[in-house]
Amino acid sequence: MAEALLFVTMGLVALAGAVTVVIARNPVHSAMGLLGTLLSMAVLYVSQLAHLVAAVQVIVYAGAVLTLFLFVIMLIGVDEEERREDALPHQRRIVAVLSGVIILFAGGLILFGNFEWVPAATSTIPSATNGTVSAIAEPLFTDWVLAFEATALLLTIGAAGAIALAHYRRREG
Repeated sequence: MAEALLFVTMGLVALAGAVTVVIARNPVHSAMGLLGTLLSMAVLYVSQLAHLVAAVQVIVYAGAVLTLFLFVIMLIGVDEEERREDALPHQRRIVAVLSGVIILFAGGLILFGNFEWVPAATSTIPSATNGTVSAIAEPLFTDWVLAFEATALLLTIGAAGAIALAHYRRREG
């Protein structure tokens, strides 16, 4: 039951983040929606015993790539002034109440719940060989090493190109 609740919750968070990426007018808000999607996907990976993939998701994508996106957004510049008035008049109170409800719900689950959070917490540990480091590293560094290095080169060229475009636009203006 808890696994299903975790799946539904993280699925909704991933969908909300994806919708935010598409709908947000401010690129920084769009990047924050992407962060929510990436982190919820990492939680889903952990629940499926793919701990290495979850760690890579957080470190590489949510950490490095999203930081790179934010640096590029800041270099290019968002030349619009932010509105300082609250769009929702009671949003701080609503967030405080929702946070309290979530904390109480999580505390109740921890104190009174009689369940296993992940399948690995059961008495019989399943043999998960597809998410281990060796199962992923061997084909990555033998069969797919050229594609791996080409991807790294393309990301580096893309970052350099974004920085060059940002400096070129500044000189014109």
